[in-house]
Amino acid sequence: MKVVVLGAGIIGVSTAWHLLQRGHEVVVVDRQPGAALETTFANGAQISVGFCEPWAHPAAPLKVLKWLARDDSPLLFRPQLDWHQWRWGLSFLRQCTMPAFRRNVAQLVALGRYSHAALKQVIADTGIEYDRLERGILHIFSTAHDLETGAAASDLMRQYGVDRRVLTREQVLQVEPALRQFPGLQGGTYTPSDESGDAQVFTAALARLCADRGVTFLYGHDVLGFDRQGGAISAVRVADRAGGVPTVLIGDAYVAALGSFTAPVLRPIGVDLNIYPTKGYSATLRLKRPGDANVVSLIDDANKIAISRLGDHVRIAGTAEMAGYDVGLDSPRAQVRCRQLLERYETLFPGVADTSAPHFWSGLRPSTPDNRPCIGGTRYRNLWVNAGHGTLGWTHGAGSGLALAELMCGRVPDIEFAFCGPPRSRVL
Repeated sequence: MKVVVLGAGIIGVSTAWHLLQRGHEVVVVDRQPGAALETTFANGAQISVGFCEPWAHPAAPLKVLKWLARDDSPLLFRPQLDWHQWRWGLSFLRQCTMPAFRRNVAQLVALGRYSHAALKQVIADTGIEYDRLERGILHIFSTAHDLETGAAASDLMRQYGVDRRVLTREQVLQVEPALRQFPGLQGGTYTPSDESGDAQVFTAALARLCADRGVTFLYGHDVLGFDRQGGAISAVRVADRAGGVPTVLIGDAYVAALGSFTAPVLRPIGVDLNIYPTKGYSATLRLKRPGDANVVSLIDDANKIAISRLGDHVRIAGTAEMAGYDVGLDSPRAQVRCRQLLERYETLFPGVADTSAPHFWSGLRPSTPDNRPCIGGTRYRNLWVNAGHGTLGWTHGAGSGLALAELMCGRVPDIEFAFCGPPRSRVL
């Protein structure tokens, strides 16, 4: 069967790979000139099963209110004249209960463990290299109260089979000696089974393997819309961004994996997904003193940022800003948030990296109110969706692609996850 996949980030390329492995003909469409050049491009680089925690928590509403006036807040909500943003916010509040939080944690962890196994299998099958470090992820705390909160979260994660350990300050320094100059370090939690690596490098390499094995990639193409016939999609219309003639792509099935743009692309045909963009930032720095830099990937709880080693560079990523589809870096607010990343790294690791020539980046994380991605079918019998992964696209990418390929082939993935759409019984 012929499948048209819309989107060439980690989600779309993983989906294409697993469909290809099952013998299907695949065409991938993306508006960028290559794979993984938007949301996947410069993310936090963490495979963080141990930190698959939804934002929606009973304590979240009060924290968001306190952060409203701060341009440097970890989560910044900027109200827009946008019904979809307000709907998302109201749905988020409904998820801020302990029963909902526990349910969402269970499903996110299940998908994370499934996806981590899927990623390891892809690596074993392909030998892709991407600055991978299997050294775990260390969550560090600078106050006793935050450490206590982190310990409670670790207890919850252990209930779902994740080995997330609570460490004293001395134990943290045994795991990552480079933190010896961290002012006020109280302790941390550590998940040794987690890892890190460059998601863009991995995805681009996987896309090349897909192309070598017969997948067609139409880069530099915009999605214009869908043609429908009865209860199915009959074609998708795309156009070359260089000014070429629009092209009609006809397939037996279609997959929408367009990140934050999945929702607006599908709304005109009556598929309404509650996905809204959350702007994240990162800074990538060259290391001046690699021997003094962290090797274990870190989460700094005070600022909600991730710090990951990528060869002779370091990636500092984090903050979340709900302000529509803007990805600019020139506004005063954006500059504050970029500067915050540099200042925090310099506080933790003074003089270790070259902060004079940072590579700043921002991208839109496709977020759902409960952080659970939309994976599965739609009202159209041959239109599928794989989107809404928020900050966990790299963590959940390989498994999301595998799970959707299984669903499309009429099989039930071996995972306790609430896939969207009607149940499927047909086989492609």
